[in-house]
Amino acid sequence: MTVAIAAGALPPFVERLRHEGERRYHHRHPFHRLMHAGRLGRDELQRWVLNRHYYQTRIPVKDALIVAKSDDSAFRRMWLRRIVAQDGERPGEGGLALWLRLAEAVGLDPAEGASCRAGLPGVRAACDAYVDLVRDATLLEAVASSLTECFAPDLMADRIAAWERHYPWVDPGGLAYFRKRVIAARHDADHALAFVIAGATTPALEDRCLAAFVRKTEILWELLDCVQAAR
Repeated sequence: MTVAIAAGALPPFVERLRHEGERRYHHRHPFHRLMHAGRLGRDELQRWVLNRHYYQTRIPVKDALIVAKSDDSAFRRMWLRRIVAQDGERPGEGGLALWLRLAEAVGLDPAEGASCRAGLPGVRAACDAYVDLVRDATLLEAVASSLTECFAPDLMADRIAAWERHYPWVDPGGLAYFRKRVIAARHDADHALAFVIAGATTPALEDRCLAAFVRKTEILWELLDCVQAAR
């Protein structure tokens, strides 16, 4: 886990989060293992990019729900930056635009990707389940569900290296989304983890936060299960 907490000084909740994340995060999914080993074909990479785009569209939606749950203006200002980072301040900017650039880099029509028409139903159901999770959760649990970001920077760094090595046909400019998230995910995870640690003041609250995190890891696996089953 990449969150900057000194070794030997981890709170019990963070130790539990680390343990669950290291065994449940989707870096262990067989599809990611194949991807990073260079064993996916062009059509398989395209299918993943196309379907993962729908997940990208749900990120600002779930973040808007999190903002709406808070009465703290400082928290809202901090979390609103996530929506701007994904949607951009202007058309053609932000994470969604970078993902469509990735779609083009792997040979897809960005307009078709943006339409989400070709996405797998199971992927849509998994991504919508994430929005439902955040909508139905408390603010603390909703933020805790985002703590998969603690594990994202290492996965993104591995993905960049793997794609550069094994898939040289992909335009390197298309990897900009991954490069941006290596840095941004660390920043986002630090803020979210600090918020959860401060708010989860009882064992029961810690359990509820960890359950929300685990459910999010399950959703990420369900997305990849669907993509892999379509091979």
